[in-house]
Amino acid sequence: MSDIAATPGRSAELMDRIYRRQRHVYDLSRKYYLLGRDRMIDQLAPPPGERVLEIGCGTARNLVAVARRYPEAALFGIDISTEMLLTARQMVEREGLASRIRLARADATQFDPAILFGVPSFSRIFISYSLSMIPAWESVLTQALAWVRPGGELHIVDFGGQERLPPWFRLGLRRWLALFHVSPRDGLEASLAGLAESQAAAVSRFERPYRGYAQYAVCQRSYPCI
Repeated sequence: MSDIAATPGRSAELMDRIYRRQRHVYDLSRKYYLLGRDRMIDQLAPPPGERVLEIGCGTARNLVAVARRYPEAALFGIDISTEMLLTARQMVEREGLASRIRLARADATQFDPAILFGVPSFSRIFISYSLSMIPAWESVLTQALAWVRPGGELHIVDFGGQERLPPWFRLGLRRWLALFHVSPRDGLEASLAGLAESQAAAVSRFERPYRGYAQYAVCQRSYPCI
């Protein structure tokens, strides 16, 4: 499986090249195979009035869905692609959510919400089918957990190992995903478990729905000991 270029500048350039045209049909085409996104949104359940961040927000499709599902939440999104953010801003404006959804261009492996948005942390951070496109995906996990407030949660949904699907399907899917620089993160569960231990957090849920087609994780930050 091939990954996109490892440096942020080259990654941004490639993402813009990929999505310059795809962004116009992205949501229509992806709804058939990015499984589990709406289920994740249903389980976010942020406390009323709390802040929610999506890393790799793309077209803002998920953020708009979260805004509708949780009308009291304050929403934020980052993406490295300026092309995708063009579509995201258009969607947010069209849905009348500009006062509730704030967007910024940022590298998911190194960002500071205080600089981007003037906020210190988030009650919920979620990552939907973005880790599989980021070479330094473990750095994204580290960053995400660092900005989850104590008692808050990190939610992740992405391609899984397809372990309960026919071998021919798994091989074909991975070859097809590689054409789009997508690599399922087979080590996600182990990486999250190791990271959580060092970040005063715990993996409270790890599931492999749709016969392993997807993987869904929830990692919760602990409250500091008094």
